[in-house]
Amino acid sequence: MKLKVAALGTIAALALTACGSTTEGTPEGEGAPAESYKVGIATIVSHPALDAVAEGFTEAMAEAGYTEGENLEIDLQNAQGDQSTLTNIANTFASSDYDGFLAIATPTAQALANVIADRPIVFGAVTDPVAAGLMQDWEAPDANITGVSDMNPMDAQLDLIKEVLPEAASVGIVYSSGEVNSEVQVQEAQKAAESRGLEIKTATVTNSAEVQQAAESLDVDAYLIPTDNTVVSAAESLVQVAEQKSVAVFASDESTMERGAAAGLSVNYTQQGKDAAAVLLKMLEGTPASEIPVETQKQFDLFVNEEAAAAQGIELPAAVVDRATKKF
Repeated sequence: MKLKVAALGTIAALALTACGSTTEGTPEGEGAPAESYKVGIATIVSHPALDAVAEGFTEAMAEAGYTEGENLEIDLQNAQGDQSTLTNIANTFASSDYDGFLAIATPTAQALANVIADRPIVFGAVTDPVAAGLMQDWEAPDANITGVSDMNPMDAQLDLIKEVLPEAASVGIVYSSGEVNSEVQVQEAQKAAESRGLEIKTATVTNSAEVQQAAESLDVDAYLIPTDNTVVSAAESLVQVAEQKSVAVFASDESTMERGAAAGLSVNYTQQGKDAAAVLLKMLEGTPASEIPVETQKQFDLFVNEEAAAAQGIELPAAVVDRATKKF
């Protein structure tokens, strides 16, 4: 399912029976679930990584026997990067009769958690749920929300930068001042940088239109794009600056590698969505969030884009290219 921009206030009419009812019209003996569910999905913005979470969620629900238009109703809402729109979406969801919710990205999870306390919320693409104020303990969530973290291994990302650019002394990170997940990643990068002989230089933005100017303001040997929704949605503008400066770009998600980063370690966002679906089904079936620890990805895919690297004035080492999971 591709993310669609859904206008606020035009939530589709619900054609399914209430939660817990028997699915009508399902042929007997085909193993379809007896329950039908209504799920609200909200995302802060549309870009390929976040789109993949929604797609993975829908795929996993179908694999579990829940098909849109039959025993599953999904209302997908996109705030298009606007916080006030996100707040309105959350309030609309809170007054709905939906059985559960998928919150894609940290700002979305925060918005839904602020107004929905009586039904399950599962998140995907949230970096640090404790820092975001969603819970006090990753292992034992204390409210009605849990999910899947996309915490990226900043130490490994910096090791990759040093492997590609042994003489690099500085790494620039452009990030959104309004995203807690990005602040956490910058802090982790700063912790890992000193022992690797690197200095982290930062520039903050409040919206995607500021990304290009922020990138231009940094005099660095490499750029690293974290899993920051504002910056990822405008990744091309940062890549353009990097090409003009002949500075390599490293990224933390597959879609940004495809759109012009030279290399990076990536979370599998489709899998994030699939894992989130499994978590929500557990909660809908009665398992409390406190018994479902936040899941984290243990393995990260190495992606390389040799054409992009050349445009940025570097050649990727053969050892890096050879072990890449995917080459663009």
